This record gives sequence, C-alpha cells and structure tokens, in this order.
Amino acid sequence: MSMWNRRKDEEQPVSKPVSAPPRIAEPVKESQPMSSLPNRPSYEPPVETPRNSGAPAILGKSVIVKGQIFSREDLTIDGEIEGTVELQEHRLTVGPNGKVMAAIKAREICIIGTVNGNVEASDKIDIRKDAKLVGDIRTARIVIEDGAYFKGNIDIIRTPAAAPAKPQQTQQAKPAAAAAGAAASGEK
Repeated sequence: MSMWNRRKDEEQPVSKPVSAPPRIAEPVKESQPMSSLPNRPSYEPPVETPRNSGAPAILGKSVIVKGQIFSREDLTIDGEIEGTVELQEHRLTVGPNGKVMAAIKAREICIIGTVNGNVEASDKIDIRKDAKLVGDIRTARIVIEDGAYFKGNIDIIRTPAAAPAKPQQTQQAKPAAAAAGAAASGEK
C-alpha cells in the first residue's frame, strides 16, 4: 500500500499546480488592448475620403447589373450592365471585360471593352484600340484609337460659356476704350 500512497501523494502535488493556473489567469486582467487611445471601439466604421485620394469604384467581371446606376464617384465596369449609367461629374471606364448595353452619361468616358448604346460625355470620350462602340456619341472632345470599332454618329458640343463670353467682353472693352480716348482728347 505504500506504493498506492505514493501515487496519492504524487497526485496531490499535481492538484496543487492545477490551482496555480488561476493565479496565472490574473494577468488576463491586463490583456486590455494596448493602445494610446483609451476606450477605442473594437469596430471602426469606414471613413469616407474625398474621391481624389482613392481609386475608382469597380464592378468586377462576375457582376451583372440590370437597371440604373447613379454614381457620385469614378467607376470602372468590368462586368455586364444593362440599363442606364450616370456619373455626371465623374469618369467612367469600361474595362476590357466590360459589356455595357446602356445609355451612358459622364464627365469623361474611357472605353476599352464593349458598349452598345448612346454615350454622352461633357468633357471627353476615349475609345481604345480593342474597344467596340455601337451608338451615338455626344461630347466636347473625342479620341478614337487605331483598331477601335465604332458605328454611329458623333455630335461635337462646344462649351457655351467659353465661346460667347469672350466676344461680349471685347465689345464692351471697345466702347470703354473709345470713351476713355474721347475724354482724354476733350481734356487737352
């Protein structure tokens, strides 16, 4: 039995160290996040940044949209779109895998993929060499690279504010100069 007693004695010291881990668990109180910012939440919502600082929004190859897209940021489409796309003050890029069957309105449009529909850009349209565009274009500036396919009409628009403003200013300047000249000759 002394042999059995020894094992009991051996088991008792083993049970004492089992009570020791709660002492080790005490440092768990110190496992708070090491941060210089106190009471920081574990989840931080995404912060909106100005569009100039980030990349454009992207609709990937596997995305299919049927309907309307209105965006307040630059957009790259590499999937399939059917409907309308409007980015009034931003740039739209139809990527190499992009297939758009929609009316498009944007500040600037760059087509690398395929577009079926009328396209309107207030600034510029760029049709790259492997692109295909079937539809009418309305823009101030256009670039069609060699090798691109285009079928439709092109309507080049002029900026109405820039063209008439200059002639009006010159007409107003001439009477003012004539009046100044007449006043100067009358004083002598």
